[in-house]
Order: sequence, then structure tokens, then C-alpha cells
Amino acid sequence: MSAVVDEYVEKLDPKAKGTIRGTAKLLITGEGSVMLDEAGAREGDGEADVVLIASDEVFRNILSGDQNPVMAFMSGKLKVEGNTQRALKVSAILTE
Repeated sequence: MSAVVDEYVEKLDPKAKGTIRGTAKLLITGEGSVMLDEAGAREGDGEADVVLIASDEVFRNILSGDQNPVMAFMSGKLKVEGNTQRALKVSAILTE
């Protein structure tokens, strides 16, 4: 597991616990992926209801509040596979 993925798991675990419905995956380009569900965050690459794909830089900017996730999606920096509505809910949790 990469140090980058470890960092995301640590940061997102408390945010995801009890708030994520279903399963979401953050695919960090070139680093790996983080699975999010109501149990929390963990490193993994399983099936998910929605997949958010972006670079480490874009995810970091979303998490810090410097990048609006909707604008990142509209500008092509953030890609979504699956339900876009659910992706918006997941990104709202990321920015809390």
C-alpha cells in the first residue's frame, strides 16, 4: 500500500464512518484506491456503486477545500463512473 493511500485512509475513515451509503471508490491515478462505505475507509480495489477518479493533487485540493468537486468534474479533472448523484454526495463528505 502506498503512503499516499495510507494518508487518505487515515483522513477519510472518520468522515466516511456511518455517513456513506453503499460503496464508493476513490481511484488516485498512479497511487492506488481507497474504498469508502459506512464502516469507514480502507485501502482496496473492490466493486463500488460509484468510482471517483482523479490525480492525488486534485483529490488533495478537494479535501482542503481549494477545489470545488463539481467544478473539478465539469472541467474534466475529476471523472465519475456510476451514479453522478451519489458521486456528489461522496464529494460533499470529502469536503466537510
